[in-house]
Amino acid sequence: MIPDLWYKNTVVYSLDVETFLDSDGDGIGDFEGLMRRLDYLESLGIGAVWLAPFYPSPDADDGYDVTDYYGVDPRFGSGGAFVEFMHQAEGRGIRVIVDLVVNHTSSQHRWFQAARRNPDSLYRDWYIWSEKRPKDWNSGMVFPGVQRSTWSKDEVAGLWYYHRFYDFQPDLNFDNPAVREEVRRIVGYWIQQGVAGFRVDAVPFFIESTIPGAGQGELHYEYLYELQRFMRWRRGDAILLGEANVTPKETLPYFGPSADGLQLMFNFWVNQHLFYALASADVAPLAGALKATRRIPPMAQWAHFLRNHDELDLGRLTEEQRAQVYARFGPDPEMQLYDRGIRRRLAPMLGNRRQLELAYNVLFSLPGTPVLRYGDEIGMGDDLSLPERAAVRTPMQWTDEPNGGFSAAERTVYPVIAEGVYGAWRVNVEAQRRDPTSLLNWMTRLIRVRKECPEIGWGDWTLLATGCPQVLAIRYDYRGNSLIVLHNFDEHAHEVRIQPRIANDGRLVDVFEMEESIADAKGRHRIALDAYASRWYRVGGGNYAFQRAT
Repeated sequence: MIPDLWYKNTVVYSLDVETFLDSDGDGIGDFEGLMRRLDYLESLGIGAVWLAPFYPSPDADDGYDVTDYYGVDPRFGSGGAFVEFMHQAEGRGIRVIVDLVVNHTSSQHRWFQAARRNPDSLYRDWYIWSEKRPKDWNSGMVFPGVQRSTWSKDEVAGLWYYHRFYDFQPDLNFDNPAVREEVRRIVGYWIQQGVAGFRVDAVPFFIESTIPGAGQGELHYEYLYELQRFMRWRRGDAILLGEANVTPKETLPYFGPSADGLQLMFNFWVNQHLFYALASADVAPLAGALKATRRIPPMAQWAHFLRNHDELDLGRLTEEQRAQVYARFGPDPEMQLYDRGIRRRLAPMLGNRRQLELAYNVLFSLPGTPVLRYGDEIGMGDDLSLPERAAVRTPMQWTDEPNGGFSAAERTVYPVIAEGVYGAWRVNVEAQRRDPTSLLNWMTRLIRVRKECPEIGWGDWTLLATGCPQVLAIRYDYRGNSLIVLHNFDEHAHEVRIQPRIANDGRLVDVFEMEESIADAKGRHRIALDAYASRWYRVGGGNYAFQRAT
């Protein structure tokens, strides 16, 4: 039986409960507030929401330091509030994906506390220990410059413990079958609450065997496969969306032969080359990145994104490419992070509406599933006065009221952007809902059109020659219908000639505008593209096209 592949043609919206809407005036967003904005998400056209960690936590790392995988942090409400939220989301046809943060726990988790205090505890082997300080104790840090080591001494246990991330986040030992069994139990619990899948944090790290002093050991992809088998047994259409920033040649084992592991995986390779194209107007590396990540199992899917809750990672680009992206989008040192990325939101990085629309046009027309970060649909800015990645985690801006309508409290979890051109007085949902020319209304239309184009989510794709190094053209084919998208990454206008080379390609019907292109005698279409312009065409009109009245 082939499961429902709903993720092939949906739009995912990424949000953090604590920064979305505060309903009780304590300055922290909660599930009651999120429920009040489900109608907004439904009107936007969102098919699934991905929730950042909401589990009980000391909150030393925005909830990624978990102390209880089976609960809801009291700051966000009760377990009952979560269940009511799930019920309300289901009633609107919105699926819910939750973060699965199991590479590590908080050092305050009862498992780690038992492990450090008692060498005979069954939890001792749930973590990774060394009697002596390993030779590689200060290598392999995820946050270089901020994180000082990957091995730390625990004075209670008298041992060194491993932590890929901060020292308050000890890594779990996935070579221990009991740990994997517990993770399956966690997955089963939340599936029983109605969740449709899990965004799996830091996948390459939790499937690696760590040997003290020997660095990274063997990668155990079978840990992913057994997790998915269990998940599919509990709910046949549930999915795993993986965070694995790896090279194209390393990707296939994460998916598995028939998407036996991850069904969805973030495409960091394309993301980084997309930003190089936005900075340079050279589309060749982006085209190469698309080709390099083309071969995946039919039931698998790439998740494409522009920005997320972390820095914009540029570590996979060449030094020259990275320097060009820095120069265009993060020229000041305060805009950069970990010597590899940029800690800015998309709107202030690009700085102009035309290129912003181009970026979203590209995102929604890439072969895969688009993931949109909360606030990007209205062009929210960043707060560079906040430390590290917090710059892009400020509260949602709903109105021009104090705190942007996010909260009635005097002090909020992060300060709401109040001043400047990206302040809530100017950038907010309420104002943009009333403005037919706003970014929000434009995005709502783009999302609707993307969902009306199953060729992108389901079809085969081909890059078309344009004769212009600044223009990317892709043709999608699915069930006898074809779609062509063109993107001009340049600040100057260009005219290109394309040959779709498919049946009925003499007529192209614009998806957004009441326009057509008719081929010349040689079957070529001449397409004029303004600066930063995109065009979406159906070949021959297509069965999905709305025909003009005659």
